[in-house]
Amino acid sequence: MKLSSPSFSHQGEIPKTFTCDGNDRSPTLTWSDAPAGTQSFCLIVDDPDAPDPAQPKMTWVHWLLYNVPKNINILAEGIQPRDLPQGVLEGINDWQRTGYGGPCPPKGRHRYFHKLYALDIVLPDLHKPTKPKLEKAMDGHILEKAELIGLYQRK
Repeated sequence: MKLSSPSFSHQGEIPKTFTCDGNDRSPTLTWSDAPAGTQSFCLIVDDPDAPDPAQPKMTWVHWLLYNVPKNINILAEGIQPRDLPQGVLEGINDWQRTGYGGPCPPKGRHRYFHKLYALDIVLPDLHKPTKPKLEKAMDGHILEKAELIGLYQRK
């Protein structure tokens, strides 16, 4: 399975428009080659370098989506909750809200992991889960994972 973005390349710089220094819009994400038996997709975007890449203390969660239908292979730039495909549910990020929150590193160059999971089920409504709750629900149902890493450092 492959995950990519026309907005930035793997291990490339995330443009300012997708960050707190710009418009804080989600980048376009596209994927292909999902494994046979995929019933839904889950997306987790997080930063393992928080707050300082020299001394990381936590992984900051930027976006959680699950139950993306198996026939969908793109999330458009700046997608809003009302525009998500039918059935897609959101989790709570580390700003304690749903939706995309772009890179906003307090110090240094951070890595932003966009992780797409192909699942063999459609998950039940987890009522705006945190990342640990979503990962627990996915456990044993992951067919394949694809990753796209972007970098960002504030000027």
